[in-house]
Amino acid sequence: MDYPILSLLIFMPLLGALVTMMVKNTDAALEANNARWVALFVSLVVFVLSIGLLAGYDSSTPAIQFEENMNWINALGARYHVGVDGLSILFVFLTALLTPICILVSWQSITTRVKGFMASFLALEGFVIGVFCALDFFLFYVLWEAMLIPMFLIIGIWGGENRVYASIKFFLYTFVGSVLMLIAMIYLYFANGQSFEILEMANLSLPLNVQILLWLALFSAFAVKVPMWPVHTWLPAAHVQAPTAGSVILAGILLKMGGYGLLRFNLPILPDASVYFTPMVMVLSVIAIIYAALVAFAQSDIKKLIAYSSVSHMGFVTLGIFANTQESVQGAVLQMVNHGVVSAALFMLVGVVYDRMHTRDLGKFGGIVTKMPIYAAVMMIFTMASVGLPGTNSFVGEFLILSGSFTTAQTYTFIACFGVVLGAVYMLWLYRKMIFGAVTNPAVNKLTEMNPREIFMFIPLIILVFWIGLKPHYWIDVTDRSVAHLLTQTAQNEVVLLKDHAAPKAHTAKKEAH
Repeated sequence: MDYPILSLLIFMPLLGALVTMMVKNTDAALEANNARWVALFVSLVVFVLSIGLLAGYDSSTPAIQFEENMNWINALGARYHVGVDGLSILFVFLTALLTPICILVSWQSITTRVKGFMASFLALEGFVIGVFCALDFFLFYVLWEAMLIPMFLIIGIWGGENRVYASIKFFLYTFVGSVLMLIAMIYLYFANGQSFEILEMANLSLPLNVQILLWLALFSAFAVKVPMWPVHTWLPAAHVQAPTAGSVILAGILLKMGGYGLLRFNLPILPDASVYFTPMVMVLSVIAIIYAALVAFAQSDIKKLIAYSSVSHMGFVTLGIFANTQESVQGAVLQMVNHGVVSAALFMLVGVVYDRMHTRDLGKFGGIVTKMPIYAAVMMIFTMASVGLPGTNSFVGEFLILSGSFTTAQTYTFIACFGVVLGAVYMLWLYRKMIFGAVTNPAVNKLTEMNPREIFMFIPLIILVFWIGLKPHYWIDVTDRSVAHLLTQTAQNEVVLLKDHAAPKAHTAKKEAH
């Protein structure tokens, strides 16, 4: 493709946000409806472009593709440098897929300041796609910070009763981590010959003590976004207070930015420090997996239960990343996509019944299957996907993570397996409490089945659940060469991952044959 498709993907939503805000009509209801249609049209065009991007991607090479590189701020040496590889392209596609779904989710539930809401989502889409495409650290940082603004507004304006508290907590946690990332960026800028080029920074040979400090600074920003235990406490509050579409984009996309940051920065640029801190990350990962699963089981608020399940599932992702094998890292990338699909759908399912009953209290549900059989069937699909049933997408990601991690971190992998069991327990318990049993709440008898709009917005996610679950080769192949290249970068020195485990180079021995 000769045209600048990445710039279109980044700037078209931003332009669409401006157009949406300029929609005018003397009839307020008609004006809001026009804003919805403009936002949906722009997001669908971006989604179609993302399909073209994915279809045109050459998975046989780890090289950066669809690259655009031009001067931006000459005085700083900052450049507008964007491109994608196997580590980022799936997240661009996922962002473009979930944005129109979020607009459909909010079609009837958001009735105030509709133009601002739709514009915020389009702006968020543009900034997030830019984060996944940025190859200049300064550009990455600007977009990373810019992303905070629309998400802060989405939670703070259209959220629940305690929305201000949740939005400020979200902002502060993320901002504090970002300040430390800024310090690391400035140091790497000068160490790299006053250049912000991320790919060039992977060639730096920094002393271990320097790497440790830089690694901690970057890790603080990305760990909050994942979020890892114990810096996860902002997430349940944000999910509970955010509107349904806010929870969808938060769980589906924003959490993936943390995992992506670890893959793009910590591992290739600071390989020695990554090895040094691997035991710590492994411990934090398994704590997140087990602790968050147990806490999820204790929740009565359905949204909060799913929020804690996200913390647990993302623990598998960080475990796979720092296990540092071809299978585990590929599984981590794929599992981030899987989690984006499944968690988004679960929050959408909560939103469907919340719009009808205006409660998320699990004790007020039961017997929904008698009134909403289609809803029950759709929820069954995503419940099974969440627990990793063979044939669904999450099974592939979790299997790759656990099998790949077992070769380098047997003890941690063994503990993580209990998280799989606990995940099945609380999700099946949730399903039984909501869907089956006797109807004890008269409000359940008044429930109506999902309408065509609601059914339609689940279809692409259901397709991905079974496509990735039954035919995972395409999705794995997209990441294969880029992951192998990443592992080569992180194996620059013969250092031991864990006290009694093999060196990183041993884990990459089969990458060429893969």
